[in-house]
Amino acid sequence: MPTLGIDLGGTFARAAVVDSAGKMLASAKVALSERSPAGVVETIAQAASAAVKSAGVPVGGCGVGAAAQIHKDSGVLSVAPNLGWRNVPLGQLLTARLGQPVRVVNDLSAAAWGELHAGAGRGASDLLVVFVGSGVGSAIIANGRLLDGAGGVAGELGHIKVVPNGRRCGCGEQGCLEAYTGGHNLIAQTRELLAGGRSPRVTELTGGDPARITPVTLEQAAEAGDAAAREVYERAALFLAMAVANQVTVLNPARLILGGGVLNHCPGLRRRVVEGVQAWASQTSREGLLITEAELGDDSGLIGAALLAA
Repeated sequence: MPTLGIDLGGTFARAAVVDSAGKMLASAKVALSERSPAGVVETIAQAASAAVKSAGVPVGGCGVGAAAQIHKDSGVLSVAPNLGWRNVPLGQLLTARLGQPVRVVNDLSAAAWGELHAGAGRGASDLLVVFVGSGVGSAIIANGRLLDGAGGVAGELGHIKVVPNGRRCGCGEQGCLEAYTGGHNLIAQTRELLAGGRSPRVTELTGGDPARITPVTLEQAAEAGDAAAREVYERAALFLAMAVANQVTVLNPARLILGGGVLNHCPGLRRRVVEGVQAWASQTSREGLLITEAELGDDSGLIGAALLAA
């Protein structure tokens, strides 16, 4: 029987009906009108109802991928920076609202599971999946199984510390990789350059409008030789590349799958990650390693969440 997959972001809830082979039968997307738990649950229910109605088939089970640190047994979102949530029992709330079992996992865990079964990970049993979008996330597949750790938060690459007492991260801690390399924080750092008048190239690219800044702005300014932009960019690239290389050394995956909006739209940053793995991962860990792009794009989390609920 097909299952329902939900991708919960900071702006939209997406739902899809997915068959056992990982094929999407129908999907729907609904904007989050409010970010309270009750409001988000209702938005998810609307998206789910629309997807099921469009598919025209019954579903058995629901999986949710959320950008959050999630307790694997209870489905409680311990920290969800994009929603401003702490200790929200999303699994329990959705089970009551949808009237069927709901499994809640980290969005990168869902994406990794989708890529393993229907994307770039097919045929492999040991994967490292790293996405850089608004934040930085990773997930680990070891011997064909999702590695989630004792509390369900294994693989949180974005929250390893790279600068003691450094920039404040959305998780509330300081010095996290995500605080320097996540898309939101790349934009924040670039806006700081613009506000301080330190980056002529950023000013030129944006016309002085901070609302026009994206991570691509920073990469373009850095590659054009703007000294201040290059400093921020090089630091971010170094931290990210070294973190991924170290994960490869520790985990020895067969495939490293890279994705997310920032890596997709900033080819220079993606290149630096690949070069970093080739230079800094241990020789034995990178022998036979295939570095590839995610095949399922934005649908990886939807498909993976649904398959995890099957």
